[in-house]
Amino acid sequence: MTGRGRPRKANCPEKKSTTRPQEIKQVSLPGYGRKDLSEGKHNDTTKEQELKESQKKPRTKNMTTVQKVPGTPNSHRKARVEGTGAKIKEKSTPQSSEETKIQPKDTTKNSPKSARTKECSGRKKSPEQFPGDVQPQRPKDTTKAYLKTTKAKTCSDNPKSPEEFGQETTRTKSQKHLATEIQPEMQKDTRKASFKSTKGKTFTEDSVNIQPETTEYMTTTCIMQDRCEDNTAVDTILSATLEKLKIKRNDRAIAAKVINEIKKYIFKHLKDNTVSFKDVEEPLCTGSYYENVKISNPDEFDVMVPILVERVNIEPFGDDGAFYSVALKRGHSPLQKFQETGTLSASNMLKEFREEVKKCVKPFKEWTVTTKKKGCPAVTLTTEVQSVTISLDVVLCLMVKSSWPAFTNEGLKIEAWLGTKVKQEYKRKPYYLVPKYEGRGTVENDGVFAKDVWRVSFSHIEKAILKNHGSEKTCCEQDGKSCCRKDCLKLLKHLLSLLKEKNDFDKFCSYHAKTTLLHACCSRTKDSDWRAASLSQCFLLLLEDFVVYLEKGELNNFFIPSQNLLSGANPKRCQILARCIREERDKGFPIFN
Repeated sequence: MTGRGRPRKANCPEKKSTTRPQEIKQVSLPGYGRKDLSEGKHNDTTKEQELKESQKKPRTKNMTTVQKVPGTPNSHRKARVEGTGAKIKEKSTPQSSEETKIQPKDTTKNSPKSARTKECSGRKKSPEQFPGDVQPQRPKDTTKAYLKTTKAKTCSDNPKSPEEFGQETTRTKSQKHLATEIQPEMQKDTRKASFKSTKGKTFTEDSVNIQPETTEYMTTTCIMQDRCEDNTAVDTILSATLEKLKIKRNDRAIAAKVINEIKKYIFKHLKDNTVSFKDVEEPLCTGSYYENVKISNPDEFDVMVPILVERVNIEPFGDDGAFYSVALKRGHSPLQKFQETGTLSASNMLKEFREEVKKCVKPFKEWTVTTKKKGCPAVTLTTEVQSVTISLDVVLCLMVKSSWPAFTNEGLKIEAWLGTKVKQEYKRKPYYLVPKYEGRGTVENDGVFAKDVWRVSFSHIEKAILKNHGSEKTCCEQDGKSCCRKDCLKLLKHLLSLLKEKNDFDKFCSYHAKTTLLHACCSRTKDSDWRAASLSQCFLLLLEDFVVYLEKGELNNFFIPSQNLLSGANPKRCQILARCIREERDKGFPIFN
């Protein structure tokens, strides 16, 4: 072209599709904000930062990356996204002269646990880019923001797009219940709430359809159901056993009549026909029959014949506090003849008492005096009533009306069970000494032989406790609620007697069972701890107490804690008995059948 001015360059069609690097637009990934925005977009960015506080958006597990596809004019419209396998679609932007930049992954401040993509109708959800130029800014510290997230639930509804999701999060608090339909349902974690972030907490508050069913919960439920079934079976067995152990009224009446007749005759004979025992007091009935814990048959009775002794010196024999030597002070007691060496000889006194009882029952042909057992303080008489052998133990004893021995100070811990007032009443009662020793009678201590010592007895207190055993006065009375204390004792005594028939457990007796019950009542003091409806649970607890004592080889006297009632038993036999009891318990007590 000719003329003035500079010639114009011809327009090249290729120039139209050429882009300059400075005009390339930055494209951010969904869920991650750009750090730098143009000044023209400043107001939009401020609004976007306000939006991000209430916005919730599920993220893919791994960071996505954008792969640029060169060589095509439309590369600014389509890009391949690689990450978790989900395809990220980008909308075409009007500014086609900017280049897409890859935002680096922040590995140091990534959340430890991220929510998995929500699956709907068998296909994965594809998050889309937020509309317009407003992009959610990435939180600076995602560790605090996402310390606690859970997996999204699988549902059959159509997935919500991030655009709808973004709109829902801008609603007011009064519309939050509608936002929960758009947001992914999050499972509430009630066990570890200390690490929940602000965003996580919003999800928790707005969550619906919480699922408490877990494997641990189901397992615990199954175990509880099995235990309930086991307890029902045990209840049936124990209740049936107690029915078999009941004593018939007719049998009780017949046995009581026979015992009362011979008891009165012995007392009259000692009072009228002897010199040494003319001061005997009224017989004291003790033992399981009079404590109402006798089982099966009324075939064993215990009667104590006390002689009051005043002005005596009592010294402990040994270290356990159960045995004592007795010395009468000056006086005119008929018992002075049994005190030749300065102490009252238990062996000589028992020998003469035995002869007087034999002389007394000689006219009664139906009664027989059994052979004396070593260390036994009783004179045992036997007879037969309706083909059942009945035994009567007549026990000579000394009654001491003074303060209880010092070894008893730490015993009788019934304050929380029966009350302090009841304990004081018991402590004001006299105590008894019976002519009994342990081990060899020739053992000497401070010039006193073991065969001449006396053992302290509180059988009258035991009887009083078992007859009034409730923390409430109305326990087991006509107008009160019933407990299972005595039933548990009966079952334990019965179990022990059956095991003794099959094994060599002669060193174990019913007194061990009774002492175990007394200790248990001081530990479980309320009547509600011994409800009759909870028989199986109460018996299993009592059984466990007894097993623990056996395994330790230590069962302290209820009145004298320093005395171990299992000291005379072989430790191996204690372990064997404990094992036998555990086996019976685990098998459901087949021995009772």
